[in-house]
Amino acid sequence: MGQHHDDDGGEEEEDEEDEEEDDADADEDEEEEEPSLKYERMGGPVNDLLKKDSASALAVSNKCLALGTHGGIVHVFNLTGERIKSFKPHQASVSDIEMDSTADFVATASIDGQVVVHSLSTTESYVFDMKRPIRSVALEPHFAKRTSRAFVCGGMAGTLVLREKGWLGHKETILHSAEGPIWHVRWREHFIAWANDFGVKIYDTQSQSRITFIDRPPDSPRADLFKCTLYWQDDTTLLIAWANHIKVARIRSRPSSGPKVPPWIVEVTAAFQLDCMISGVLPHPMSPQQLAPENGTTPSAIALTSFLILAYEPPDTYGDEMTDDRARQARKTAERPELRIISRSGEELTADALSVTNYQTWGCNDYLLAEVNPVSADGERCYIVVSPKDIVLVRPRDRKDHIAWLVEHKRYEEALGEVENLGEDEHASEMPDSRIDPVQIGARYINHLIGEGDFVKAARLCPKVCGQNAQRWEEWIFVFAQKCQLQTIIPFIPTAAPQLGHLVYEMILGHFLSHDKLALLRMIMEWPSSIYDISAVIVAIQSELDRTPSSSSSSEPMRSDAVLLMECLADLYTANRQYGKALPFFLRLRRPNVFDLIREHNLFTDVQDQALLLVEFDQELNEKRKQEGNESALSQSEAIMLLVDHTHSIPVGRVVQQLRPQSVYLFHYLDALFKKDQQLASDFADLQVTLFAEHATSRLIEYLRASSYYNLEGAYNICRSRDLVPEMVFLLGRMGNNKKALTLIIERIGDVQQAIEFAKEQSDDDLWEDLLKYAETRPTFIRGLLENVGAEIDPIRLIRRIKNGLEIPGLKEALIKILHDFQLQISLLEGCQAILNCDSAALASVRQKGQNAGFFFGATAPCLLCAEPLQRSPQDLLLLFLCRHVVHANCIDGVDDLPRYMESSVDGSTRTRPAHEVSAKIAFASVVRAKVREGCPVCHRRGEGPLT
Repeated sequence: MGQHHDDDGGEEEEDEEDEEEDDADADEDEEEEEPSLKYERMGGPVNDLLKKDSASALAVSNKCLALGTHGGIVHVFNLTGERIKSFKPHQASVSDIEMDSTADFVATASIDGQVVVHSLSTTESYVFDMKRPIRSVALEPHFAKRTSRAFVCGGMAGTLVLREKGWLGHKETILHSAEGPIWHVRWREHFIAWANDFGVKIYDTQSQSRITFIDRPPDSPRADLFKCTLYWQDDTTLLIAWANHIKVARIRSRPSSGPKVPPWIVEVTAAFQLDCMISGVLPHPMSPQQLAPENGTTPSAIALTSFLILAYEPPDTYGDEMTDDRARQARKTAERPELRIISRSGEELTADALSVTNYQTWGCNDYLLAEVNPVSADGERCYIVVSPKDIVLVRPRDRKDHIAWLVEHKRYEEALGEVENLGEDEHASEMPDSRIDPVQIGARYINHLIGEGDFVKAARLCPKVCGQNAQRWEEWIFVFAQKCQLQTIIPFIPTAAPQLGHLVYEMILGHFLSHDKLALLRMIMEWPSSIYDISAVIVAIQSELDRTPSSSSSSEPMRSDAVLLMECLADLYTANRQYGKALPFFLRLRRPNVFDLIREHNLFTDVQDQALLLVEFDQELNEKRKQEGNESALSQSEAIMLLVDHTHSIPVGRVVQQLRPQSVYLFHYLDALFKKDQQLASDFADLQVTLFAEHATSRLIEYLRASSYYNLEGAYNICRSRDLVPEMVFLLGRMGNNKKALTLIIERIGDVQQAIEFAKEQSDDDLWEDLLKYAETRPTFIRGLLENVGAEIDPIRLIRRIKNGLEIPGLKEALIKILHDFQLQISLLEGCQAILNCDSAALASVRQKGQNAGFFFGATAPCLLCAEPLQRSPQDLLLLFLCRHVVHANCIDGVDDLPRYMESSVDGSTRTRPAHEVSAKIAFASVVRAKVREGCPVCHRRGEGPLT
């Protein structure tokens, strides 16, 4: 389907606008296809030049554009429209123009019969007068590097002339003649192709022979009305466009050639007829979809291109010559030229109508089409379309243009996908392209979706469009709020990177407060508290809670509005570190972590007046855990443990006062308090006796034994009222009424063993006497006493009290047991005595050996009393104790006047008997021992006692 294209600066008439509107209306029902090319009118001074003159010929080389005009002037521009040079080589219209590959030499042909070759960089210039109008000229390849400066030209004279520069000037060679005017000629490597009235011929300059002739179709229109276009696609492929026919000729080497046969043959690989006239033809790369292999084969390099043609549809000028209507006799206006892409099979792929100035008056030969050779094989391609008054640059549409087209046609989702697939090199640009800005595309897409009512999809797109731009986020959030669709965008609103203004989050919380309190609680739990004003939110929720009936005393479910609001307040107060204010809500909500909250934040003073509520709540939790089979159910109430552990903050008296209505809770509290510290529960000992008697009778005796703060008489009265005999016995014993206690044991309990134990505890001989008197007439008691006699009672004393003739069951066994026990005691005592004697002897022997054994000490060893060396002088008397301490004799108090002991001389002059020496030593030791009464002074100082 054709795409209509308007260029900037064109002059339009009203009838044209009407036609455009009609075309647009007709196309609305069909899906518009994306064009393949984009168009841009060349700016700069060229527009002013063409207002005064009109273009007639075009040549492009090395990104320079040479434009010949009907005024005989040649203008050289770059692709931006900047004029490089202008000169006037002719006095009439320039019919053809060509530039060499370096864009240095420009060859022009004119209907004034002259051919001019002009250098743009030097003064070199050649002018040739051919006497007849020249239609086409072509320079030899690499003209600037050749010294021959050859070119070929032809025109209305019907001769194709080759001119070369030689030693004696230019040499002229006629290559062909006598077949009508030469309409077009082009030179590529060593092949020259030209067209005349009969067809197209190709000449080989190497073999200097004509290698082929391609005739014109028999029904072709006049050659001068619809020009022939020759274009060398490569060195061996020639594109021929003449009137409404296209042919592709390919040159290849002849397999075997004779001496007079050209070495080349030419095949026409494609030929088809179009429904329009052709003003120009160029090869055009095929799209990726068109490059799919056919029949499993890959297309050749030549077949990888399609044709880009400049199509001209001539007006219907036939059939109205004989009419008398002058309007119908008037010249018909031409249609807009079209730039079409044609496949190799002749199928039209795309067609774009070009709006050029005064297109109604131009004919097929007035339009020109040229290609700007890309710098590289994969470089950007560019085409140039020229009319007498316009120059249009044509480029294949790139991915950015594709994205812009998608946006223009509101296919935003596809456009965003294409933007994401763009490479870094396509994104990188000195001038940012707003057409591929994902933010702008996304914003337009969101606006489109909101207009269509698809708020969910629009909200899902916001993170991609807004990114980390907080201002953009806020703008879109307020748009959704104005559309009453705030709940749609809320799941996508960020709380960090970026963090929005607190008013936005407060607005969202206010929305949930009015419409969805469960979502409000979820947001408060998920969002960080720093992103909004907690105090303002607390005030709003508290106000709403005051207006909401509480569900605590009704049959409403737990997830009622009041409960949700209380949970919100509890979390908000906790986040704001107002734990004391959060505590009442935790208790009302029965939060399991309330005790952790109290301990973690030291809220004991806040719960000192809520002891009963705490204990009841904890009891409910334990009951619930037990019903669920949870092993974590505690045997000891956590609330009571908390109250007991923090009596410094929660006074005991205040707790007792609160728990009095629930005696079981009070019992557990005082019990736990007593276990921790008896002194803490001393003021409530009498109350505790009553509570034990009521709720834990089996433990009352234990408490009575452990405590000493209760009133004995009061406790006894309580036990008597409840007939608690063991407790009464204990209390009577503690009160000193042992006889009455023993009587209760004997008469009410009848337990011999307990009676004996009670007598042992009291250590009272009178009590033992009472027990013996009571047992005289009771054989079971006598036997029990016999079996349990010990150090407290003499068995003889008991046996003598047995009356003659009293039958005592088991008396023999009891007596045998008594004898056996005594025998065992004697044996144990003897064994212990033997072991003691043996151990004493062994220890004494060890001590004796240790004291009598010798030991070594040096001459520099210090005295343990004065810390000076022991051998200060030979006259010093040293004392050695059995504890191995050695000291100076004069360092001991009261030993100054000790006589010095003189040993016998060891020389042979005098000798004494050994017995005399021993007696002397013993005598001297007795004197020293008498002086040193406290033993070793060192050990004495250390508290080891006297050791001498």
